[in-house]
Amino acid sequence: MLAGFLVALVFPAIALIIACLLKNNSAVIDRPGLPYFIAIALNLILIRLGLKKGLDQTGRGIMLATFIVMALLFLFKFHHVK
Repeated sequence: MLAGFLVALVFPAIALIIACLLKNNSAVIDRPGLPYFIAIALNLILIRLGLKKGLDQTGRGIMLATFIVMALLFLFKFHHVK
């Protein structure tokens, strides 16, 4: 499960680096959350592949990390408290 959790953090980390590099370039990316949603979609594909190959614990670790990343994204990036 720990291996799946760590593997699932790779795509969000890459998305964070891409978002930081492109945050001032509005011609390339006008939606700041797009790299994160792509990372989450890639993690969902990883979950599917892991469960299909019988790696249930790894799939659960990937699922746990994906939901944690989604919750943190919602809380810190997209949820504007007035």
